Amino acid sequence: MDSRRIDDHTMENVEILAKLSLSPQEREAAREKMEEILAYVDKLNELDTDNVEPLVHISEAGNVFRKDVATNGDGQRDALANAPRKKEGQYLVPKTV
Repeated sequence: MDSRRIDDHTMENVEILAKLSLSPQEREAAREKMEEILAYVDKLNELDTDNVEPLVHISEAGNVFRKDVATNGDGQRDALANAPRKKEGQYLVPKTV
């Protein structure tokens, strides 16, 4: 049996799904890289995970929503504090017509 984990048929399927057109040299390089990735992922099987509970999220944050309550008012006065010109609570700008 061949030691390859990714055969020609699998590589053809990958090329079709990824919409690639690889030369034979590119196909072989891609196969080698994919086999390296699979070998690295296999290292995870060496870990002892018997007493580890599965997680949905890494942090245990609860509901992060808050009530929508205005706390600072509308801020109109602060927004207009540095305006060069203002009139009746609005910015006063030159006429642009």
